[in-house]
Amino acid sequence: MTTLVLPVTESVRRPRFEGANIRTWIGFKHFMYLVEEAVLDWLREHTPGARALYLEHGLGVEIVDSSVLLPAVLEIDDEVRARVTPTAPGRFTVTLHATRGDRAVSVLRGKVTIALVRESEPPGSAPLPAEVGALLPEPVTRLDGVGAPTDVPADAFSWSWRAPYFYCHFSDRVQHSGYVRALEEVVDRFLADRGLSVGLLLREPGWIPVVSRARVRVLAAAHMEEVVHTTFVVDDIVRDTMFDARMDCFVERDGERVPVATARILHGYAVSRGPAAGALATLDGAVVAALTGAGTP
Repeated sequence: MTTLVLPVTESVRRPRFEGANIRTWIGFKHFMYLVEEAVLDWLREHTPGARALYLEHGLGVEIVDSSVLLPAVLEIDDEVRARVTPTAPGRFTVTLHATRGDRAVSVLRGKVTIALVRESEPPGSAPLPAEVGALLPEPVTRLDGVGAPTDVPADAFSWSWRAPYFYCHFSDRVQHSGYVRALEEVVDRFLADRGLSVGLLLREPGWIPVVSRARVRVLAAAHMEEVVHTTFVVDDIVRDTMFDARMDCFVERDGERVPVATARILHGYAVSRGPAAGALATLDGAVVAALTGAGTP
């Protein structure tokens, strides 16, 4: 009996300029983009790759779960080495290290799950070679059954958006990175609604937003141009310095609310000036009340 050896891939890349929104630091969304690109590199090296899987085999590659821990900052122009290690077909651990002088600094530890979706109108349907199929998850006919969010509190912040084609994959469904974008935007909209906009906190107390953990899961397909109803709620305040929050996304079909994605984020602030510069900011009572819906600052 032979044991299947799942190959490891390493690649080198840099974060996108778009992600340097505050000074030269890269936002969490672009950490997750780097993870996505690293997994695609693994597919290119050890399978036909996402393009050929779709065109020749009728299989759409979808990231359905990505969770990341961010122990250090990443800056524009950093050189990043990504290491992708499969743990099972379709499941990976990913690490990112940035080169700082003569040191490699860990900037991300993550886990990723991919799915292969059998397209309804495939451009090709050739079977996968056995040696390639053994490296990949079993294809599914639709994204379904990977879990659903719990009930959303009545006081959750709500926002709805039309799923644009440029958030979609394969002429059909919203891709994982579309929900990463939605998570970034709903946080921004929530904070502004609670009187804690990013710009205001940058100008007045000098607080810089920091994300230390994020996870985005795709539960089912949301299709191009459907309206995605999104809710966001703070579940917990951690050590008076971070807030742990959840995003849930739904679509309405035949009078029913269908969950399509869920996410979590651990968010706080770093102090940018004064004697406490570099430390995590303490969330005072007024800020906690605003975050949790108990009041406004």
